[in-house]
Amino acid sequence: MTIHRVFLDANILFSMSWKPSSLIRLIDLARTGQCALMASGYVLEEARRNLPKADQKTVLENIMRHVALVPEADPTMACPLDLPSKDRPVFMSAALAQADFFLTGDIRHFGPFFGQTVLGVRILTAREYLLEA
Repeated sequence: MTIHRVFLDANILFSMSWKPSSLIRLIDLARTGQCALMASGYVLEEARRNLPKADQKTVLENIMRHVALVPEADPTMACPLDLPSKDRPVFMSAALAQADFFLTGDIRHFGPFFGQTVLGVRILTAREYLLEA
């Protein structure tokens, strides 16, 4: 069985913390060894900063017990995707971590790339990934 390496964007961590039942299956897949979840410190801080309630931040910390922190990409590193400057190092962190999948809900910036594989990383929404998993 192949274990998917799955990089989570900040909005996925945020959604999981805001309404834990929404994407609990991702944690279940990680617990059962079907995927390895990962995120960068930048993504974690963005999710944490946007959560308004202390209990949501506690949920985020519990989620992070199942998510490996990977190094952040240098913001000046070239990115093959036409993305805003704040999103380029996030995607490149996934690529450098050799993620198989990059999960995001950011339709505005990543939407044109959904379903594409770039630098070995397939860009999907969490829902699309869960339908395939």
